[in-house]
Amino acid sequence: MGSRGAAADHLHGVLELTVYEADDLHNAIHGRIIKAAESLKESLGVHRLAHRIYVDVDVGAARVARTREVEFHPTNPVWNQSFRLHCAYPAAPVAFTVKSQHLVGAGVLGSARVPAARVATGEPVEGWLDLRGGEHGHATHTPKLRDMYVAIRDARRFVYVAGWSVNADITLVRDASRMVPGAEGVTLGELLRRKADEGVAVLVMPWQDKTSVSFLGNGGLMRTHDEETRRFFEGTNVRCFLCPRNADASLTMVQSIEVAAEFTHHQKTVTLDAAAASPGDADGSRRHIVSFIGGIDLCDGRYDDENHTLFRDLDTTYRHDFMQNNFKHAGLRRGGPREPWHDVHCRLEGRAAWDVLANFEQRWRKQAPPEMAGCLLDLSQAELPDPGSFGDDEPWNVQVFRSIDDASVVGFPAEPVAAAAMGLTNGKDVTIDRSIQAGYVEAIRRARRFIYVENQYFLGGCASWAEDRDAGCLNLVPVEIALKVAAKIRRGERFAAYVVTPMWPEGEPAGDSVQAILRWNRLTVEMMYGIVTKAIDDAGLRGQAHPCDYLNFFCLGNREAPRPGEYSPPETPDVDTDYWRAQVNRRFPIYVHAKLMIVDDEYVMVGSANLNERSLAGNRDSEIAQGSYQPAHLNGGPSGRARGLVHAFRMSLWHEHLMGHAGGGGGVFLEPESAECVRAVRRAAEATWDAYTRDTMEDLLGHLLPFPITVSEFGEVADLTADGCFPDTTAPVKGRRSLKLPAILTT
Repeated sequence: MGSRGAAADHLHGVLELTVYEADDLHNAIHGRIIKAAESLKESLGVHRLAHRIYVDVDVGAARVARTREVEFHPTNPVWNQSFRLHCAYPAAPVAFTVKSQHLVGAGVLGSARVPAARVATGEPVEGWLDLRGGEHGHATHTPKLRDMYVAIRDARRFVYVAGWSVNADITLVRDASRMVPGAEGVTLGELLRRKADEGVAVLVMPWQDKTSVSFLGNGGLMRTHDEETRRFFEGTNVRCFLCPRNADASLTMVQSIEVAAEFTHHQKTVTLDAAAASPGDADGSRRHIVSFIGGIDLCDGRYDDENHTLFRDLDTTYRHDFMQNNFKHAGLRRGGPREPWHDVHCRLEGRAAWDVLANFEQRWRKQAPPEMAGCLLDLSQAELPDPGSFGDDEPWNVQVFRSIDDASVVGFPAEPVAAAAMGLTNGKDVTIDRSIQAGYVEAIRRARRFIYVENQYFLGGCASWAEDRDAGCLNLVPVEIALKVAAKIRRGERFAAYVVTPMWPEGEPAGDSVQAILRWNRLTVEMMYGIVTKAIDDAGLRGQAHPCDYLNFFCLGNREAPRPGEYSPPETPDVDTDYWRAQVNRRFPIYVHAKLMIVDDEYVMVGSANLNERSLAGNRDSEIAQGSYQPAHLNGGPSGRARGLVHAFRMSLWHEHLMGHAGGGGGVFLEPESAECVRAVRRAAEATWDAYTRDTMEDLLGHLLPFPITVSEFGEVADLTADGCFPDTTAPVKGRRSLKLPAILTT
C-alpha cells in the first residue's frame, strides 16, 4: 500500500490483504492466526469453546473488512478470503481481531496488528501474526523444554545429556493446553529412566560441584542438585557420573585444587537419535542425529515464557519450581516476585549435530570412571545419515565452537604445530580450544550494519580499561565491538550495537561477588564509550553525534499490577528489605541468561558461553556454541537485505522485548543500524523505565529497559538513578572493588 499525494500521517491508497487460516486452535482455543507477519509465534488461550469464529479488520477506528463465519471444530479454521480496500485513514496499525459468535453477542478471542509504517512501505507482508489479549487470553512461546521432552521420548538408540546442572525432579511439559500425551506430571528423571528401561542408551554427565558433599547433606554453593541427580539414577539403567572440572597437567597441586573448586563444566547439550523424515519412511526407522545446545540447563527455575510473570501462576505453574536467588529467605511461602528467566536454545541437525556428539564422546572418554568407559555406542554416519541428503529448501551452514582444554577431552595433540593446524592453542603443557572467542571476534570484524547481543555477562578488554588492567579479563569481544563502531564512524557509515544484559548478575545485588562483577562491567562500558567518543571527535562530529547514537546497553524487567485471584502467600518478607520493597512495588528485573549474538540479520551465534573470561579463555569454564547462517538469505541478495530466519528470530525477540511499543516503531526495526531505529528502541526502553520506576503501578507494555546508566556527549558514564542504586535495593549500580574475592573468580 502506498501513500500517494497524501500526508505521511495517513494511510492513503489501496490495501490488498488475504486472511488465510488459524493454526493449532483446539477446544481451549490455543493458536496462531493470520498469515500476515514475520515468524512471530505466540498463541492465544481462552477457556471456553467458541462455536463460530470470524476476523474483523480495522484501520484505527475504521472497520474495513470482515471475514465470513466458520464453524469451530477440532481441526483448524480456514478462511482463504481476500479483500481489495480503498483507504484514506489516519495512520494507525492494521488490526486483525478474531471473534467468536455467541447467542448474546461476539466475544473477542484476540487481536494482532501490523504497524502502519510497515503497511505504508508498500512492500508485501507475509507470515504468521501473533494474537494478544482477548477474553481470558494469554500468550505462550514455542516451548523449548517441551521440544526436548518430545525428542527424548521418541529416541530409539541413545540419549546423551551434559549440563552445568541436571535436575531429575523438574517437569518439562506444564502447559495443559499444549500437553503432550503421557507427559503430564512426568519428571525429567522419570523420562530418562523410562527410556533406559526400553533399551535406549542413556548417559548423563552433570558437572560435579566440589562444594556439594553428599554425606553432609550439603547442596553446594551453586545448588546444582548434582548429588541428588546422582542418587536418583543410582542402581538404574541410566548411566550417570558427576564430571569434575579437572586442572590441566601444567598446574601445581594447589592450582589444581583451585581450578576444581573455582571453574565448571558449563556446556548444556542433549544429543540423541531422531526420525530422519525421509521419503518412504513412515515408521521412522531411518534415524539421524539431533543436538540441542544453548543457555538452558535442564534444572529448576528455567521454565518461563515471554510474559515473564512475577506474581501470577505461583500456585500452579511455578508451585514446585519457584526460584528467587537474589533475596535472603525468599520462597513461595513469602510470595513473589519470582525470578523470571530469559534464555535462548537451538536445535542442530546434520554435521553440526555430529560435532556436538563428538564433544560429548571426547569428554566421556576423558573423565568417565572405568566401569562406564564402554557405555558409549559405536555410531556411524552410514546408519545415521545427514538429513541434508534428503533435500532441504532452507539449508544452513553451521560451525560448532568450544572453550575447553585437554584436561577435559581426549584427542588434542600435544605438539604445537599439530595443535595449531587444528585451530588450537598451546600453553605450558596444555592444549586449549578457545574457538568460541575466535568465532565472536571474526563475526564482529565482518559485521557491516549492526550487532545485537544478549548475554548473562559482558566483561572484557581489560588491557584497555582505565584501571585494573592486570585483572586478567583479556577477552576481546567488548573492545572488538567498540573498535567496529569506531571504524564505521570514521568512515561515515551507519552502524549500531545493542547489548542486553541482566540488570545485575544473579545473587544478592549488594553482595561481594555481584558488586565485583558490576565493577568489571562498568570498566568495560567506560572503555567502550571512550573508544566511540574518540572516533566521533576524530570524525569532526562533536556536537552533531552522541555515543549513544551508535552503542547502547539495555536490560529487561517486568512490573505487574495486582489481579483478583492471585496467589496470596501465608507469610511476608521482612520489612524494609530488598525482597519486601520488590514485593510492595510489584517489580523485578528479568534475568537474561541467553548467550546470543546476531550480526546483520544474517549470522547468529547461540551457545552456553558468557561474555567474560571464565567462558572465553578456554582453560576455565568449558563451553560450547554454534555460529550459523542461511546461504540463501544474505545481505546483498535479490531483496537487498537478509530476510531469512535469522532476521525473523531477531524480529521476534524485539517483539517480545518491546511488545506494546513495537507498533510505534513500524518499519524502522527492519533497519537496526539506522539512527531512527536506535532512537525508537531507546524511546521505548525509556518509556518502559518510567513505568517501571513511577509510584503508580501497572502492567508494562514491554520489558526492554535502559541499563541504569547515563552517557554524556563526552562518553562519561554515570548512574541513571538519583541514589546511584538499583530500584528497590541499596546496591550501587557501578559496583565496588572486592577485597575478598580474587579477580579470577569474578571475571
